[in-house]
Amino acid sequence: MFENLTDKFSDAFRKLSGRGRISESNITEAMDDVRTALLEADVHYEVVDSFIAKVSQLAMGTQVLSSLKPAQLMIKIVNDELVDLMGPVDTHLMEVDPGPTIVMMCGLQGSGKTTTCGKLAAYLKKRGRNTMLCAADLQRPAAVQQLETLANQVKDLEGPGQVHFYAELDKVAEYGKAVGAAVTVCKNALKAAHDNDCQVLVLDTAGRLHVNDQLMNELRQVNAALNPHQIYLVIDAMTGQDAVNSAKAFNDQLELDGVILTKFDSDTRGGAALSVKQITGAPIKFMGVGEHLDALEEFHPERVASRILGMGDVVSLVEKAQQEVSAEDAQALQDKMAKGTMTMDDFLNQLRTIRRMGSMKNLMGMLPGIGNQLKDLDMDDAQLDQTEAIIKSMTQHERREPDMLDNSRRRRISRGSGTNQQEVSQLVKGFDLVAQMSKQMAGMGMMSRVKAMAGLGNMDLSALGTRKGTAPQLAPATAKGRKSKYKQRKKRSR
Repeated sequence: MFENLTDKFSDAFRKLSGRGRISESNITEAMDDVRTALLEADVHYEVVDSFIAKVSQLAMGTQVLSSLKPAQLMIKIVNDELVDLMGPVDTHLMEVDPGPTIVMMCGLQGSGKTTTCGKLAAYLKKRGRNTMLCAADLQRPAAVQQLETLANQVKDLEGPGQVHFYAELDKVAEYGKAVGAAVTVCKNALKAAHDNDCQVLVLDTAGRLHVNDQLMNELRQVNAALNPHQIYLVIDAMTGQDAVNSAKAFNDQLELDGVILTKFDSDTRGGAALSVKQITGAPIKFMGVGEHLDALEEFHPERVASRILGMGDVVSLVEKAQQEVSAEDAQALQDKMAKGTMTMDDFLNQLRTIRRMGSMKNLMGMLPGIGNQLKDLDMDDAQLDQTEAIIKSMTQHERREPDMLDNSRRRRISRGSGTNQQEVSQLVKGFDLVAQMSKQMAGMGMMSRVKAMAGLGNMDLSALGTRKGTAPQLAPATAKGRKSKYKQRKKRSR
């Protein structure tokens, strides 16, 4: 995410490195590069001109402190302006009494609107809100079936809230013949939401391949009939200025209350994220960061700005970890790490936790200094499947005592997991490295851990073996030495 934009910004700031002070000439030079970076990211040209003018004005009027370097000061100024450009944080959902709060979802076909309706229901369910999903997209019959499937999937998710689904399949057949069919469905869904004590009603309205009069007329009818409390526009973060132009057209007709960006985990150039708030005035509420129903996150401009500038997003990474790991499990694992008794089963559980948190590339991109190193790495998450297969091919005794894995055992494990012996050996070496690092970090204070995490940015990530088809180049270990360690441990246990 934002890889190209991050690279361009880094190049611009690098030109200020070594300069003793900020001058008009070096500001102009750096801002020319920033302008090019933003335009290549498909940011709206009006937004680019305004942004460059503000940053240049602030930089010229700012005195460089003795504790800062010109490049550091420029990063601070650009960061603040990026936050202002995308902010402020506004993720609240209006609640009315009596309910339900009516949320009208709009967007073009292919933007991920229907899927986002399901994700929003999952988000509300987790927060104890009873939600009804209304299939008001009669333009596309498959949309009704898709929303019903999503509603059933959300029902199975954990959370104190309940999820209901409403649709009228006969209205799909009438669509195009009967005027106001979608309005009728929405009105009936509102009655059903009242009857089921739902606090939120989400309307999945029709979309088109492009903005046209028929689409806008239908949305205006639904808006006039139900007077929704919130109107959200779902746009594809990969489409840049096209998304911004359609957002402006929707806003002119409906007065948007918020925007939801989808496909934010993709190789998006950043144009939509950096432009839409400035052009429409509507805040970015949420962003879709994956295919799973729980992959909808609140939008925090300061975190996104930090990632654009290559400074990572440790706060979001910690929040993801807290959602997947309970305090009790974390403490139990920390105790094992401190004693050096972490097993392959513990290692496997950690890999599964990481997988639930998202792709490896996105997670590592949240660490300070690492994002720029990921652009040339092919991080294949399928390697986690291979790792799991290898560990599952071990006996319980071998998982507890990896040091006992001699060549014959590794050959057996490789045959059982469909891998080769070298891959088994590399996994065991990787486990040793993780165990050693974990034991060291377990004895550190909080500040030392943060410094250690930040220090990962100086590592050569190609050594982690993240390129497809290459094995990790980790600390060397021989089978003979490993067997000797196992014998010594066994002898001590007697």
